[in-house]
Amino acid sequence: MPQPPKLTDEQRQAALQRAAEVRKIRSELKMRLKMGSVTFSELLELADADEVIAKTKVLSVIESLPGVGKVKARRTMESIGIADSRRLGGLGVQQRQALLAEFS
Repeated sequence: MPQPPKLTDEQRQAALQRAAEVRKIRSELKMRLKMGSVTFSELLELADADEVIAKTKVLSVIESLPGVGKVKARRTMESIGIADSRRLGGLGVQQRQALLAEFS
């Protein structure tokens, strides 16, 4: 197996800091979605412009919607034909429309 690239201590610290920032942004985003200060359609629009949001998994976003749990989120994604590993930026036009019709 190939080894990961060797990083200097500074590079490693920068990568760890960036990862912590990204986790914090995603956590705050899901909290805002749960509280209702951001709608699902607004979130999809934000995903077009923001790389961090675009790389967020669809399943975790749907589970953050009010009144939607893990089971309903998985069943809905399965019925639409979206893989569990799909990210917001990777959704097609028809998949976005189906999700908006389901959760708007």
